[in-house]
Amino acid sequence: MTTISNIIWFILGGFVIATLYFVFGIAMCLTIIGIPFGIGLFRIGSVAAFPFGKNVSLKDNAGFISTLLSVIWILFGWWEIAVVHLLLSCLFAVTIIGIPFAVQHWKLIRISCFPFLSKATNKKQ
Repeated sequence: MTTISNIIWFILGGFVIATLYFVFGIAMCLTIIGIPFGIGLFRIGSVAAFPFGKNVSLKDNAGFISTLLSVIWILFGWWEIAVVHLLLSCLFAVTIIGIPFAVQHWKLIRISCFPFLSKATNKKQ
């Protein structure tokens, strides 16, 4: 079921979302200072492409650097990504068919707020 859901997600907008994350990630990697943030965008983009079947949780061993990068991430306005996912989840939650997609946007909210403190793993089946 996760394969079918991921295909539907990818066709109906996941491709666009993931592409935007990867394009902005490449743009951030053009500067030396932006490389960690580009990697964070790549991490979000990989979850955004196929979110079904993945679990997003906080890292157990996140250190000072990860916390500092997350604070900088929020201060420089990347929290707006989470607001976009919040609005999209509200739009999808209006219909019963859209509720699973709203849940996936909630997952993307968690990783887009703290990409350096989060990890995405495959769910056990």
